[in-house]
Amino acid sequence: MAASGSLTKYRLPPLPTIREIIKLYNLRAEKHLSQNFLLDLKLTDKIVRKSGHLQNAYICEVGPGPGGITRSILNAGAEELLVVEKDTRFIPGLKMLNEASNGKVRIVHGDILTYRMDRSFPGHLRKHWEEEPPNIHIIGNLPFSVSTPLIIKWFEQIANRDGPFKYGRTQMTLTFQKEVAERLTASTRSPQRSRLSIMSQYLCSVKNCFTIPGRAFVPKPEVDVGVVKFTPLIRPQIEQPFKLVEKVVRCVFQFRRKYCHRGVSILFPEEKRLKFTEHMLMSADVDPSLRQTN
Repeated sequence: MAASGSLTKYRLPPLPTIREIIKLYNLRAEKHLSQNFLLDLKLTDKIVRKSGHLQNAYICEVGPGPGGITRSILNAGAEELLVVEKDTRFIPGLKMLNEASNGKVRIVHGDILTYRMDRSFPGHLRKHWEEEPPNIHIIGNLPFSVSTPLIIKWFEQIANRDGPFKYGRTQMTLTFQKEVAERLTASTRSPQRSRLSIMSQYLCSVKNCFTIPGRAFVPKPEVDVGVVKFTPLIRPQIEQPFKLVEKVVRCVFQFRRKYCHRGVSILFPEEKRLKFTEHMLMSADVDPSLRQTN
């Protein structure tokens, strides 16, 4: 058996290269969809290795595009690969990969922001929340325009144990703009500490795996890209309803470079704002003159 995190010896049959697929189907990255293609299969293999041991795993890939990461997942020995792709131009190339893998690729033409994953995998894969994560993974080179709303949606589903997290503590390995990746993983006293830091880390163990230079993508984005792995925690760091946590954190970080009491105060009715804000900050042992930077 291959070591954890390594690719197996399984290989797809000879196929056109990703560049040839792009040329064959006349594919162009659409700016309004924030599309950037990753053509270097060494990098797509590295993303897949960071996802963990995928032998016989069930995978959902978000936005496969021309299929670079898709090939790496299949070469890692996945049992079944569900791909959710919004852009119809990529469907023929994905069908080619399905045929080459003897039917391992299940193609859904749809929007990942609205697609329901609560029934996407076999029932026998379910694990109790306290157990090890199920043999299910979510992997994706996310378009920049949807990455933040999508991860917030998944955080809420983690909190409610819904969607793909009905099966247990499903792990995710996803790409973000480097700055967003840094915020997701920023430690308590980091200048990158932000709303995203708290929302991710109160629910997940989060690891910034590595950075992909922008020049590796076609077309080249103006920023580098970070690969982040999320593993839901058995117990959240904050045991309160998600909507409440999200509201408090959003208010606290609403006013950039302002004293933190400014954001806290808007949580309360105006006539009791000063009293309740002082009480809340004192109870939390927070200096009201601290400023938030992000």
